[in-house]
Amino acid sequence: TPIIVGSALKALEGDESDIGVPAIIKLVDALDSYIPEPVREIDKPFLMPIEDVFSISGRGTVITGRIESGIVKVGEELEIVGITPTMKTTCTGVEMFRKLLDQGQAGDNVGVLLRGTKREEVQRGQVLAKPGSIKPHTKFEAEVYVLSKDEGGRHTPFFKGYRPQFYFRTTDVTGAVELPEGVEMVMPGDNIKMVVELINPIAMDEGLRFAIREGGRTVGAGVVA
Repeated sequence: TPIIVGSALKALEGDESDIGVPAIIKLVDALDSYIPEPVREIDKPFLMPIEDVFSISGRGTVITGRIESGIVKVGEELEIVGITPTMKTTCTGVEMFRKLLDQGQAGDNVGVLLRGTKREEVQRGQVLAKPGSIKPHTKFEAEVYVLSKDEGGRHTPFFKGYRPQFYFRTTDVTGAVELPEGVEMVMPGDNIKMVVELINPIAMDEGLRFAIREGGRTVGAGVVA
């Protein structure tokens, strides 16, 4: 691992000694050369969790987020999936850093302009996806690890019917827990298989990771089985 000695304060002050500006240039070079480029999953179907929604006068509805997988191109039909019934829409523009693009790909933080979709029809927590590539579910099986007290988790066990929030991608959804037959309670620090029933459908498939939260505090982590 590269170790670079320097002072950001000295660099800001314009110091040209070894610990000033040259050290920060060395640091940036090391970041570029040592940290591998993240793998962009552009071969998978397009999927973007929706983080925010805006209405732009004269242009329509823009949704923002980071593209999780695939590529989106201007003119393509898309679906808005989760929370409410699935809706069809069309991409009429892709924007990144205030530049209009022909397409966006996995890893990009973009704004996607939609045709025929009203601002109030879209919300954070839904996903924008290639039609038919992902379905919404309210009931699913999961493998879960419950954080111990020392890890900042619960101090007490929970029982069947426990109703925390399940955090998927960009939103919390309340869900009720069903425990396996013969399991009366789950202790902090346990690994457990469970069935969860959410109050709203969420776009998900096998392997999707989520957090379990109580009042904003993370008390567990899981993966859709």
